[in-house]
Parts: sequence; C-alpha cells; structure tokens
Amino acid sequence: MYTIREVNPLETRTGNLIIGTSGGTAGGKANNYKISLPSTWVQGLGLDAENRQMELSFDGTSITITRKLSFSEFLEANRQTGHKLFLISCYSGDTLCARIIADETAQKLRVENLVSDFLKLPFGNNQDPGWEDYLHFLESRCIPKTRAGLREYLEAIGVDRYDPLEIIRKTQGRMAEDAIWLTVEEIK
Repeated sequence: MYTIREVNPLETRTGNLIIGTSGGTAGGKANNYKISLPSTWVQGLGLDAENRQMELSFDGTSITITRKLSFSEFLEANRQTGHKLFLISCYSGDTLCARIIADETAQKLRVENLVSDFLKLPFGNNQDPGWEDYLHFLESRCIPKTRAGLREYLEAIGVDRYDPLEIIRKTQGRMAEDAIWLTVEEIK
C-alpha cells in the first residue's frame, strides 16, 4: 500500500521591478532597483523589523533570497551537509577577536567579530566579506607566493605545496608586523 503525501507546489507570482534614481554622490544615470515581496513569504523566511538581513545569490539567470543565518545557525546548517568546514579563530595576543566558519565545498563563510577594533579583525571594517576576501585574508597571513626560497621554506615547515590554510596550520599565520595569530580546526 502506498501513502500519498501532499507536496506544496512552488508558489510563483509576477511582480514589477521598482526603479528609482540614486541620490548622493551616484552618477547622473545611476539607478537603484527594488521589488515588493508578499508578506507571507517574508514571514515564512522568519524576517521581521528586528531580523531583516537576507542573502541574495545570483547564478546568471535566477536570484535566490534566503534569510541570513547567524554564526551558530550557519555552523549547524552546514555541519549537517557533509561539506568540508573549517573554524578559524583569530587572536590578538591572548584576546579572541573573531571566528570564521568557512564552508570550502559551497565557498561560503560566516564571520563573528568579537571586538570593535577593526585593526584586529580579519576583514577590517568589511562586515560582509565574500569568498575572495577570505582567500585574500589567508594569503595575507602567509609567506608571499613570489618569495625567493619559497620551496625551502615550505619544506622546513612540512608543507608540500603552497596552500595558505596548511601554512597557517603550521605557522598560526603569525607575522612579524603584528600580534595577530590564528588557529584552524576542521569541523566534522
């Protein structure tokens, strides 16, 4: 005997793009674009006046809107996916300044800043870093790729190729010019 389960179909609506002119220092032909969303959809995402951050994804043909998950929600949601996850803790001296969850499979990250001094934060005053920002941060905490004697340096620390995350695991991302250091933990 089969049990038939009712599945809600994807609800689709047609909307109009709201086009306005940008103010301030924007160029004369600069526009901004908005769209009105049904309140039931917004409520279904768990958004309200106090919790209104969203993530927008564009794949070239479609825009996907999701509620921006908190640091702990992002960790738990991605832990269950089987993706390759890393927790990177950023310290200045003995102070934990920030934590980064990096999902290498989906190339997404979430950052939890724990201090207000942006000089001690991995992404400075960038409150919404992307994957490229993350990769740049990792490389900034390593010996440059173009440094003479790179091969010998990698051999000395026990790394077989230039991999910023592996270099940071060995060196804690320590640099002579500041007191910032990192720990890297793979999340299972």
